[in-house]
Amino acid sequence: MRVLLVGAGGVGTAITRIAARRPFFEHMTVADYDLGRAESAVTALGERGDRFGAARLDASDPAAVRAVLAEHRCDVLLNATDPRFVMPLFEAALAHGAHYLDMAMSLSRPHPSRPYEECGVKLGDAQFERAAEWEAAGRLALVGIGVEPGLSDVFARYASDELFDEIEEIGIRDGADLTVEGYDFAPSFSIWTTIEECLNPPVVYEEDRGWFTTEPFSEPEVFDFPEGIGPVECVNVEHEEVLLVPRWLKARRVTFKYGLGDEFIGVLRTLHKLGLDRTDPVLVKSGTGVAEVSPRDVVAACLPDPAGLGERMHGKTCAGTWVKGSKDGRPREVYLYHVVDNQWSMREYGSQAVVWQTAINPVAALELLAGGVWSGSGVLGPEAMPPRPFLDLLNEYGVPWGMREQ
Repeated sequence: MRVLLVGAGGVGTAITRIAARRPFFEHMTVADYDLGRAESAVTALGERGDRFGAARLDASDPAAVRAVLAEHRCDVLLNATDPRFVMPLFEAALAHGAHYLDMAMSLSRPHPSRPYEECGVKLGDAQFERAAEWEAAGRLALVGIGVEPGLSDVFARYASDELFDEIEEIGIRDGADLTVEGYDFAPSFSIWTTIEECLNPPVVYEEDRGWFTTEPFSEPEVFDFPEGIGPVECVNVEHEEVLLVPRWLKARRVTFKYGLGDEFIGVLRTLHKLGLDRTDPVLVKSGTGVAEVSPRDVVAACLPDPAGLGERMHGKTCAGTWVKGSKDGRPREVYLYHVVDNQWSMREYGSQAVVWQTAINPVAALELLAGGVWSGSGVLGPEAMPPRPFLDLLNEYGVPWGMREQ
């Protein structure tokens, strides 16, 4: 397997550090708009970097992506960029004849007149519209294979296959007790993506109603997270699992709730009121003239890079899937989860917990694809794959998952 990894930010760099310890691939080309960043990711691997190379690449240019795929003879493209670049990379992989993986799907667009009642363009719609072309080409686009979406979807499939006869609700619940020294406000993940997820209308699925939307931060609940994290208030957030799970699994309701906290929600509401969450450029006067600048990009530039916060970060992050239903005629409720301690991920890999937890899952998926354990064609989510090999492989990687009977 020869892999083109596009994006050498926090998640991309963590991917290289995890993959370097595994023998399943022949070569991985790390590509980024900033060549120096790609080269740094490779150099940091030391003697483990002999199967890696660096390249400069504009992810928004499908022709350039195809050229790099051809030059380095890559048969798989792994997308570790933000969601703005999903479609050009997705399309370039199809045109070249490469398989494709991502951790976030094509962007949504709210309903023009009823944004908090009806879906407009849903997450992933643009990709699923191309599913027949991928199937005809005999190539696989495995979408949403990070931690959330990704591992959370694998948990959902595992619960459906082995733990339940009937499922009332599948609810992804994400929470943490992470703190960052020296900053009043410092997100642990891409603020660009976080704004997109949290300020768009959240999507909920119900079997008798289909997909519908609600107000941002709706339906607050306190969820008790394991391994010492404890109770965290969680709210509805737009996320891919709600759009993926019902395509393959039968459940009466599917939700995603994120533990944000009052301060974080307040900051996001303020950004929205000021128009600083917008992605369309505005004209800004500067000493060198007038420039077109995206307000959201300005916000991201003013905040610290999450990938560089690991030394200042303390605590744990938890991603998991809560499932309620019945087994053998009896009610059952479980929480399948994965917890990462930031001190451990920094010590073992030099990557902060949130980006490391995201990164390990596409590496495990690549290994299963390389070995033929996972396979297929078309546009598929993690729910379409057998879950047990993936969960067993996480244990082999030394990062076990857990299950708590509620």
